[in-house]
Amino acid sequence: MAIHRIGLVLHPVRDTSAQVEAIQRWAATHDGEVVLSEGDRARAIDGVAVLDDGTFTTTVDGLISLGGDGTMLGALRRVADAPVPVLGVNMGNLGFLAEIGPDELPQALDRLVVDNFTIEPHSGLEVRLGGEEAPTIAFNDVAISRVPGAGSVQASMAVDGRRYGYYRCDALIVATPTGSTAYNYAAGGPVVSPAAQGMLVTPASPMSGISRPLMLGPGEALRVELLAAAGRPALEVDGDVRGHLAPGDVVDVVFRPDAGFVVRFDAAAHQQRQRLKLSLLDLPLLPDELRELGAPTTG
Repeated sequence: MAIHRIGLVLHPVRDTSAQVEAIQRWAATHDGEVVLSEGDRARAIDGVAVLDDGTFTTTVDGLISLGGDGTMLGALRRVADAPVPVLGVNMGNLGFLAEIGPDELPQALDRLVVDNFTIEPHSGLEVRLGGEEAPTIAFNDVAISRVPGAGSVQASMAVDGRRYGYYRCDALIVATPTGSTAYNYAAGGPVVSPAAQGMLVTPASPMSGISRPLMLGPGEALRVELLAAAGRPALEVDGDVRGHLAPGDVVDVVFRPDAGFVVRFDAAAHQQRQRLKLSLLDLPLLPDELRELGAPTTG
């Protein structure tokens, strides 16, 4: 795989300097260039160029995400307009997207140059608020979430222009199959194979209206309109608050196949670890307690 310009996406607070230096040393011996975006200028080291955001996202041949799932989701969103492969290095705890740990990074880099890996396509959601022309991309989920003291989420739903029903709940979650193990799972929604196509719509703590998860096909367009008594819920994309909504606001969501590409070295083993990690979520133990038991807490 010809990767001449490697873009790094760093966890916002974790110390990733050792990994950045390792990648830079490797690139120096493989005719490669390592770059950061402007937002990470303060964390640059010698030999790592800093590019403005537009140049960064349009000229990299691949990205390496150093962090947890949130960092990797951010990396995928950065290049969603023109997807390139993203390698995830898990610097956190129970990561589901990132496949390798920091100690596996040198071997992973060597496998890249000899094409000893596969590319795993990931679907996404195109989210538009109020008829916006440029969509926001979500790789896990988009959620309309209740803000304490600002009223419950009350919204009507239409599928392909046909009224379907209404929700009154604490949150309304629209998830990709990959994102089914995130907020959707916590709200009692089903786990869906990443190979499936379509969108999950799941209410959290429903009080009236539609109370069960719904699976929509990949070609169906979803529209959610806030009702007069809706309050001012937050609009979250992959867990990040993008703003607050008001009665009458409309959120449109459509499915986008192959919105991002993830580097995989052993897809079967990764899926097995995902199932194990998902089962660990049901244990009443903190990450440090899991480590004491010897359970795997990194990818």
